[in-house]
Amino acid sequence: MKKLLPWLLGGALSFLPLSLLHAATTKPVQLTVLASSATMGAFQALSADYEKRTGVRLVAEVAPSTGNLPQAIPERLARQEMADVVLLTRQGLDRLIKEGHADADSRVELAKAFIAMAVPQGVPKPDISTLESFRQTLLDASSIAYPDSSSGLYVSRVLFNQMHLTERLQDKSRMISNEPVGAVLARGEAQLGFQQLSELKQAEGIQIVGLIPDQVQQMTLYCGAVTTYSAHPADAKALLDYLASGEAAAALRKSGLEPVVR
Repeated sequence: MKKLLPWLLGGALSFLPLSLLHAATTKPVQLTVLASSATMGAFQALSADYEKRTGVRLVAEVAPSTGNLPQAIPERLARQEMADVVLLTRQGLDRLIKEGHADADSRVELAKAFIAMAVPQGVPKPDISTLESFRQTLLDASSIAYPDSSSGLYVSRVLFNQMHLTERLQDKSRMISNEPVGAVLARGEAQLGFQQLSELKQAEGIQIVGLIPDQVQQMTLYCGAVTTYSAHPADAKALLDYLASGEAAAALRKSGLEPVVR
C-alpha cells in the first residue's frame, strides 16, 4: 500500500490543469518601488486595490528624488540596489536616464505638485490670500521651516529673494533634513512651514493653510519609469501605465497632486 501512494498521488496531479500546477509552484511577482515622499500618499492609496486586481505584490520605500544621501534614489540605483519602478521629479528622472539607471522608453508623466504652507494644530491660520498678506505673514513669523528638497531650495533661494526678504528671514528660517516639515511643525519647533501639498497632507498634528500665492508658486512635475535593473520590466511598465491612467487620477488628486492624465 505504501508503494502505491506515490504512484496514486502522481496520477492525481497529472490530471490537474497546468495553470493550477504553475500557480502552486511559482511565487507572485513582486515589484519594488522607490517613491519620493510627494508621491507616497497616492501610491499607498492605490497599491492595495492594484495588488488585489493583478496579483502583483508591491513593496514601496520612500526615497528622495535627488541628493547625495545614501537613501536617495540616484545613490541607491548607482549601487544597483534591487528596484523595479521609480517615482520622482522630472529632473531626478532625467539624471537617472542619462546615467543609464532608468529606461527612457518607459517614462510616464504622473502628476504636478505645488508648494503649500502649514502651521501647528490649534494655531490660528495666517492670511496668505494675497501676495502682500503672504509677505506680511512671513515677516510676522518667529520661525520658518522648509525641506532639503527642490521645493525647499526654491523657497529659500528664489521665493525669499524674489520678495526681497532673504536677509530679514535668514536668521529665523531653517532647512529640515531627514524628516518631513510636518513633523517639525507638529512638535511646535517652527511657527510655519513650507512643503509640497501632497507631503503636508500625510502629516498629523498640523493645519494646512493653503497653496502659496500663484505669483510665487512653483510647480514640480513627477514622473515614473522602469529601472534598467528590473527583473520584471513588463509588470513594472503595467504598473506605471495604471498610475498614469484615469483610474488613478482621483487618488492622485485626493493626495494633493494634480494628475497628468494621458
